[in-house]
Amino acid sequence: MHRTSSPLALRTATEPRRLRILEIIWDRELSAGEIAAQLPVSFAAVSQHLRRLRETGLVNVRKDGRHRYYRARKQDMGTLAVLLESMWNDRLDVLVRMAEAAEDAEA
Repeated sequence: MHRTSSPLALRTATEPRRLRILEIIWDRELSAGEIAAQLPVSFAAVSQHLRRLRETGLVNVRKDGRHRYYRARKQDMGTLAVLLESMWNDRLDVLVRMAEAAEDAEA
């Protein structure tokens, strides 16, 4: 298993769809089907992305019967986790400012 802070893990995590998958499962465990339902790609494509994330040590997988559940391994990502959270928080801050500006314009 690769270290989650390796250059390979960074390249894997920054592919746009994989990045979105990590964001979806950052704080919760979801099945592959639940993840796929939130993305505009096929289940097969999501499955391939999850396999790559698993191979680079960025996600944990838990089998329960026929289902597999995935969760980001943020505790093992070190500085990569800090970078990802910062990026997501910055994006959220921009959305909040836009919403506040829209409210002010309507008032």
